[in-house]
Amino acid sequence: MLLDPNYLRDRIRTVPDWPQPGVQFRDITPLLQEPESLRVLVQHFVLRYMHSNIDVVAGIDARGFIIGAILAYELNVGFVPIRKKGKLPYTTIEEEYELEYGSATVEMHADACKAGDRVVLIDDLIATGGTMMAGKKLLERLGATVVEGAAIVDLPELGGSKLIRESGLPLFTLVDFSGH
Repeated sequence: MLLDPNYLRDRIRTVPDWPQPGVQFRDITPLLQEPESLRVLVQHFVLRYMHSNIDVVAGIDARGFIIGAILAYELNVGFVPIRKKGKLPYTTIEEEYELEYGSATVEMHADACKAGDRVVLIDDLIATGGTMMAGKKLLERLGATVVEGAAIVDLPELGGSKLIRESGLPLFTLVDFSGH
């Protein structure tokens, strides 16, 4: 699929100083609001994973749910939500991690996947990499193999994509905001 490299980037809004001063928040909602750009976005991920023998797509709360659920549907596999602490009603396992601007804990159901499942772990963006690494640890604790991490946006200056790759997890992203 030939595409202007800035097509997706041009539909991502930068919100300065949110959620706190100094943070340049990359807002994907304009990208999702436009039917054509949403379709192009999803198609990139579908084409990447359609022949990868994936059993499950795991999406990270909350924007990873959006693309993750659509991708799971398109690949005809299950979807696993990885949520912020206290949001899941059943028995959970949890993992704490560091954010660009603090720390947090994510959880998933203790029966969300099974040993041997091949998983794509998806989120909207990679900043410090803490959220994706926490999700990877949760999935691996249940015996799943995280085949690849995926995100729409990479913020490489924050070091997350490097951390993820150095952990041995392949990472696929569509838009790079280096130096912006």
